Amino acid sequence: MSQLFHEAIIISILASTLRIMTPLLFSSMGELVIQRSGIWNMGVEGTMLTGAFAAYLVATLSGSLWLAVIAAVLAGILMGAIIAFMTAVLRVDHFIAGLGLNLLAGGFTLYWFQSYIRGRAQPTFSGFEDVDIPLLSDIPFIGPILFSQRALTYLALLAVPAIWFLLYRSRHGLELRCLGENPKALDVKGLSVTARQFAAVTFGSAMTGLGGGFLMLGFSDRFLADFTAGRGWIVVVALIAGNWKPKGVFIAVAAFALLEALATHLQVLGAKVPHQLLLSLPYIASIGLLMGLRLRPGQPARLGVPYTRE
Repeated sequence: MSQLFHEAIIISILASTLRIMTPLLFSSMGELVIQRSGIWNMGVEGTMLTGAFAAYLVATLSGSLWLAVIAAVLAGILMGAIIAFMTAVLRVDHFIAGLGLNLLAGGFTLYWFQSYIRGRAQPTFSGFEDVDIPLLSDIPFIGPILFSQRALTYLALLAVPAIWFLLYRSRHGLELRCLGENPKALDVKGLSVTARQFAAVTFGSAMTGLGGGFLMLGFSDRFLADFTAGRGWIVVVALIAGNWKPKGVFIAVAAFALLEALATHLQVLGAKVPHQLLLSLPYIASIGLLMGLRLRPGQPARLGVPYTRE
C-alpha cells in the first residue's frame, strides 16, 4: 500500500482519472442537456454501447480513428432520435422507453458483432495515443497529468464550461431550462415544445455516442458484449449527485473516475483485496449516493413528465 504514495504512482492515478472521466464527461454533459429539457433518458447505457460498437466497426473497416469518432456521434444521434420520437412525440413513459432502448442496443450490437466476425479472429485496431501540449507537458507533476492526454480528453474538459454557458448564458439555454420547469410557458409563446425537446435529446445523445466512441478508441482495441459495463448508469447517478448542475456533475464524475483509477492501480500493485471488490468500488459508491440523496432540489420540476397541450 505504501507504493501508492510514490510520486510516479500518484501521477499515474491522476492521469488515469482524467482518461476515465472522458467518456463519462461527454455522456453526462449530453444527458444534462436532455434532462434539463424535461426528458428523463434512461437509455444512456444503450446509446454509449451503440456508439462504442459503431466506432469499432468503422475503425476496423476504414483504419481511420476520426471516421470512427464521426460514426459514434452519428450512432448517438440515431439512438437519440428514437428515444426523442418515443418520449417527445408519442409521449411514451420515459423509463420504459429508455429501458427498452437499452435492451435493443444490447441485442442489436451483439448480433451485428457476431455477424461481422463470423467465427474468424476478431479484427483489432490501434487506438488514440496521448497528445503532449508543448512546454506545458514538461511542467513537473502537473504536466504529465493535465497536458499529456488524448485529444478528446481536452475536448471533454472544455465541454463542461461550454454546457454551462449554453444553459445559463444563452437564450437557447433559457428555453431549454424552461422546458424542464414550465413547458407551457413556451407553448403559450408559440414555441414548439416537441421540436426543442427533440433537438435536446438528439444533441445530448450525440455526446453520449461520442463518449461511447472514446471508450472504445481510447481504452481498447476490440469489442466485447456489454462493453460499457454499466457506465451509462454511472452517468445517471452523477447527474443526481451533481444536482443537475455542470459543476456538481463534473465533481461527481471525477469522484467515480478516481475510484476506478485507484481500484485499477491497487490491482496492479497486488493489493491483498479481491479484485472483484476493487472493480466494484465506483458502483458501490453509486448505490451509497442514491441511498443518501433523498432530497433533490435541483431536479427539473417537469422531468419525466410528458407534456400535453391542454
